[in-house]
Amino acid sequence: MQVTDIGSREDGKIWHRKSVSSKYGVLATVVRNASARQTKTVRFLHVAFDTTGESFLAGDHHGNIYVFDISRNRFKLVQKTGQACTALAFNLRRTTEFLVALADYSIKCFDKGQTLSWMRGHEGAISSLSIHSSGSYAISTSSDTAQLWNLDTFQRKRKLNVRQSVGIQKVFFLPHSNTILSCFSDDSIFAWESDTLFCKYQLPVPQDGPRIHYRTFAVTQDGKTLAAAGRSNLVHLWCLDSRQLLRVIHMPPEVKSVRFVDFLPDSFDGGSNQILGVLSQDGIMRFINIQSCKQIFEIGSHEDAITLAAICPKGHHIVAVMDSGALRIYDVRSLTPEISKPPQPLLKRVTKGKSSEGSGLKMKVHTGAGQRPVKTSGRRIQSKVLPSAVSTLADKENDLPNGLNKKRLQALLRAFGEYPAKYRMFIWRSLLHLPENHAAFSSLTDKGLHSAYMCLQERYPIKSHKLQRGLQRVLSALAHWAAVFGETDYLPLLAFPFVKLFENNPLTCFEVVATIIVNWCQHWFEYFPNPPLNVLSLAENVLAHHDKELLQHFVACGVTSQLYAWPLLETLFSEVLMREEWLKLFDNVFSNHPSFLLMAVVAYVTCCRAPLLLCTERKDFEYFFHHRNSLDISAMLKEAYRLMDSTPADIHPSSALSDFEPLTQGQYPIFNKYPTFIVEYQSQERERIRQQEVEYLRERQEVQELHAEAVRQQAEFEAWYKQQELLLQGEEQRRRILQEEESKLTQQRARLAAMKRELKVKELNLIDSSRRRFLKHQQDQRRIQLKRLDDEIQRKMVLRDQETAAAVQDIEVRQMELDAQRQLFEQQLAKEQERVSQTVRVEVDTRRRRAEIEDSTFQNFIQTNADLKLFKMLEESLAEVGQMEVDADWQAEVIKRLEKAKERQEKQRERLVNLSKQTHAKEEEVVQLMLEAEGKQVRIHMLKALSHYETLYVHFSLDRGRGELDSKERELMQEIRELRTKLAARARAADFISPSTMNW
Repeated sequence: MQVTDIGSREDGKIWHRKSVSSKYGVLATVVRNASARQTKTVRFLHVAFDTTGESFLAGDHHGNIYVFDISRNRFKLVQKTGQACTALAFNLRRTTEFLVALADYSIKCFDKGQTLSWMRGHEGAISSLSIHSSGSYAISTSSDTAQLWNLDTFQRKRKLNVRQSVGIQKVFFLPHSNTILSCFSDDSIFAWESDTLFCKYQLPVPQDGPRIHYRTFAVTQDGKTLAAAGRSNLVHLWCLDSRQLLRVIHMPPEVKSVRFVDFLPDSFDGGSNQILGVLSQDGIMRFINIQSCKQIFEIGSHEDAITLAAICPKGHHIVAVMDSGALRIYDVRSLTPEISKPPQPLLKRVTKGKSSEGSGLKMKVHTGAGQRPVKTSGRRIQSKVLPSAVSTLADKENDLPNGLNKKRLQALLRAFGEYPAKYRMFIWRSLLHLPENHAAFSSLTDKGLHSAYMCLQERYPIKSHKLQRGLQRVLSALAHWAAVFGETDYLPLLAFPFVKLFENNPLTCFEVVATIIVNWCQHWFEYFPNPPLNVLSLAENVLAHHDKELLQHFVACGVTSQLYAWPLLETLFSEVLMREEWLKLFDNVFSNHPSFLLMAVVAYVTCCRAPLLLCTERKDFEYFFHHRNSLDISAMLKEAYRLMDSTPADIHPSSALSDFEPLTQGQYPIFNKYPTFIVEYQSQERERIRQQEVEYLRERQEVQELHAEAVRQQAEFEAWYKQQELLLQGEEQRRRILQEEESKLTQQRARLAAMKRELKVKELNLIDSSRRRFLKHQQDQRRIQLKRLDDEIQRKMVLRDQETAAAVQDIEVRQMELDAQRQLFEQQLAKEQERVSQTVRVEVDTRRRRAEIEDSTFQNFIQTNADLKLFKMLEESLAEVGQMEVDADWQAEVIKRLEKAKERQEKQRERLVNLSKQTHAKEEEVVQLMLEAEGKQVRIHMLKALSHYETLYVHFSLDRGRGELDSKERELMQEIRELRTKLAARARAADFISPSTMNW
């Protein structure tokens, strides 16, 4: 399938389908090419197949829903929802309808682009949708609830609610049944009746081994086997009939958890699927045979991981959603040849062959058909030549019931290749001239099921019970009509397509099959139970005439007409053609001479000559003619018409086959064109074997009943003896238990006494520790009080130091004031001295000027000198008096401050003495209490210690305060003396300097 561009749309979005090497089984990968206007990448989220398996739905994260047709290599955008989908499902009854679960917790139903219904009711994301086989009901599942919907009215029928602690994993219908399975997060699985919602049974939760934590489930098409897996590398297989765990499959070590499981259908397993696909956390999906537990093949890789997968109901294709968001389509038949491998043929022929030594005959058994033998029947096939001209009788035969004309229908068929699907069944009934003999058919069905088809489901299992019953009914009617049909092995294969086509009309189905047998199966039963070698030789003659090379290739490979023509005839092409192709073929078969069916066989072989010429192995030919192949049905029909027109009359199958003859009205015709003695013998043998089986089963039932009775009696005796032994053992065991209990009681009493002693010792220790803790607490309280007293004394001393420092600062300020006054006084003295000096100079000058004139004598000079001395003495006296006044003031001030300090010291000493008395009184109270508790000796010792401590403490505190105060007083007096000395020295210096400036 080499396709590059699938299609484009007006919005510029182009989808591509990239071809991948066929050896990996990948048909195509659907990816997204971003256009110039659209650069977003599309990621697919969910996929779902339809019932035919030829198309599937795919939803992306933008809310677009696409339908992909694999057979036609086409896709189509069918709906734009505008939001991401969480689950998809096709309606099984109306093929154009589909359900979409959206991210807003709602469900929408669409049909050909139109919205049919919008269903709401969930409060969480919907994880799965399940459709009933009838197409009338659907189940939607979320983590908190599951809801049952009626798809005819789109109304909610029932709702399943659970506790919040127990979440729902999945709720779904079993195939072709009225049973609902509900799987919860605690690994419990319940089965419910869908009509009454009555709980039918519960699967037992496995107790052995680790918990699986189920989160994914799958059921076979026959509804008998359930696969469950989850957060483990184990897969559980349950038998739903026996409700037992069949098998536990241990996955490889690289598998840590399982994301998804699903069964791969097979055409020949009757719905009991044997291959299970397991998608693990590493993105690889492994397909395992559940019987042999062998891995058959795998898809995906670590680099290109798979997140989700869907398997075609027919088992032909697998669609995987990759981690990148792309879709990848796998062809299962290319992945492994073991899928849809047909069973061994039932027919085996014994032939005679000469041994290599030529000394005798050796029997060779071959599976399948042998070479075409020589005709052994004495009958001759009458040759009939087609009329060359159309007579009036032929025109009359072309007139069909209901006003139709066969020639016009053939012209319509030649023009369009098939009849309209809407009128196909009507045209077929007209072409086949069905008599609709209701009474005759009722008489056949009233005989019940034929003994040959009582166990039809064992040989031909069908997943639909309705189809199974319909096939049994039609085959039983055919067997009652003609005995040979009860012995024909291939009759179910021949009738099944028409049973499925006319599922709701068994009368029409029976008459169509009977008409085909009478007309298109002419001479098939002459070599019964062998294949119709005479009919197969007609097809082989046509093939030899038109394609000798292909026939020679068949002969070289040992392939006979029983291998390439008989599988197509006995199944009427139902195994090699799809539904639409098969319907198209039989439109042409019913519209032409019965020989057209043989021409269709030859046309099918010649149209597939290219792959057939490449086959050399017998098993390849067997596989080819039992499976679908890529074939253009239009080309095949064109080739069949060419063969009908160009085949010579002497080898034309129409010369050996009669014209079409419809069934008779009222009663069906007698069918006896078969070796009656063989059929009667087989039927007699079958009846004899059946009677023997019934007798054997009856005898076996009696033997089993006798054996069961003996076993029951033996079991009763053994149970009685075992009961007696158990009673004796129980008595001995009770004696031992009594002795053990007495010994345990003695030991418990001893332990109780020891515990009492330990409790008493602990109580005494507790009392002693309490006493010690109380004494320690008292000592701590005493230390805290003493420390508080020390802190108080320290604070008082600090306050005294602060006051002393403040007094010193006041003295310094006063000294600074005195210095300022002294400096001012010195300035005044300097000014006065300058004034006196000027006055003295004036007087000296005056005296010098007058010296020459005056006759003053030494007497006046002495007198003047005496006055000066007196003045000096007065000044000194005045200075000493002033200094004495200043000293007296300072001494008075100092004495006053010392008296104040002594008063404060005396007050502080009195407070300390009072505090000491109070402390002593409290200590005496404490000691008194302690003496009462500990005894007289301890009290005397503590009193002496406390008295000594108090004396030392008070003495130390008072002496320390008094010594510091005296030292500071001495320092202050020393500073005052030094200051007075400095002041006196300065005053004397001033007095000494001032007179020396005078000049005599």
